[in-house]
Amino acid sequence: MAEQATERVVISATPERCFAVSADIGAYPLWAADIKEVIIDARDEQGRPKQVTFRAAAFGRSTNYTLSYDYGQAPNVLAWVQTEGDITSKLDGCYVFEPDGEGGTEVTYHLEVEMKVPLPGFIKMRAQSRIMSIALRDLKARVESTA
Repeated sequence: MAEQATERVVISATPERCFAVSADIGAYPLWAADIKEVIIDARDEQGRPKQVTFRAAAFGRSTNYTLSYDYGQAPNVLAWVQTEGDITSKLDGCYVFEPDGEGGTEVTYHLEVEMKVPLPGFIKMRAQSRIMSIALRDLKARVESTA
């Protein structure tokens, strides 16, 4: 069964800037702590990454997975679904970017994870919490440092 989680953070930048940084998927290894390698397998008609294979740190080892990105609601939403994975059967999610009314952006991160191998609930929740916290922390740091 898939586990779902949602976290939010406010970033001191416009929604467009937050979207631009999050959509620059090829740069993730430069700033996203657990992402070790990104291979852009296919691009859409606008040149944006459409199919992307990642190598990331997970559970003290390396994991590989491929995500398919959806830009249908850009620049308000960046969404993805997993198409392949070695330890996950589902790693679907999205970033939602909304103005906070004070010149910044509230970023909401939704994530749905399903593991191929059953794990105790507390381990799954800890892993999911780590993924989300690091993703939001690192995105905030990257956007605010390059603004």
